[in-house]
Amino acid sequence: MHAVILAGGKGVRLRPYTTALPKPLVPIGDQHAILEIVLRQLSAAGFTGCTLAIGHLGEIIRAYVGDGSQWGMAVDYATEESPLGTMGPLLNLKDRLPEDFLVMNGDILTDLDYADVLRRHRASGAPLTIATYARKVHIDFGVLTTDASKVVAFTEKPSMDYRVSMGVYGLSRATLDGYTPGLPLGFDELVLDLLRAQNPPHAYEFEGYWLDIGRPDDYDRANAEFTSRKSLLLKGA
Repeated sequence: MHAVILAGGKGVRLRPYTTALPKPLVPIGDQHAILEIVLRQLSAAGFTGCTLAIGHLGEIIRAYVGDGSQWGMAVDYATEESPLGTMGPLLNLKDRLPEDFLVMNGDILTDLDYADVLRRHRASGAPLTIATYARKVHIDFGVLTTDASKVVAFTEKPSMDYRVSMGVYGLSRATLDGYTPGLPLGFDELVLDLLRAQNPPHAYEFEGYWLDIGRPDDYDRANAEFTSRKSLLLKGA
């Protein structure tokens, strides 16, 4: 099994932590970088190959990870000369990738079974599988429904339930056909194109532990919770 980790972003939302370090190398707990945790998880799940799509401060990532042998994996690299969006880096890699592979952001802390995502993707026959997570959004205001300048309904500080993308995907290489290598391609654009073509993605619903550490609040939470959750996050790794 093969994974592509998207690790080329500048981590603007996580400054000042990312002023000198690329976001995937910010520390979690006392001993680990987030990227190390992800690589250990992938190796334990049976992934033997990984491509790191790097850009901002990419040489630091390359120096830290090397060839991946310390985790029992073969790691290679793809360098973004300019930002290509979430899916754009894959277009330049297409000939190096297997028929089905995992794609994920490099700043995720989760106990998701990555191998199961890829297995379920293959079984579904879908062009894209999106790992999803339930999130409840609290609105701190009274919400009005209006019609022709008349208030027809009112809800005081409602909560709304959504399923959000976790930043982990199963992808088939053929799904990238028709897109031009070297041009940006966002996850949103790909999903909307698939919906327009009536070829919808498959949803992999997950109810375990997940944090996107792209925001300072979530990064602080990850550090506060890591010690108590280390055995869960690194089980078998």
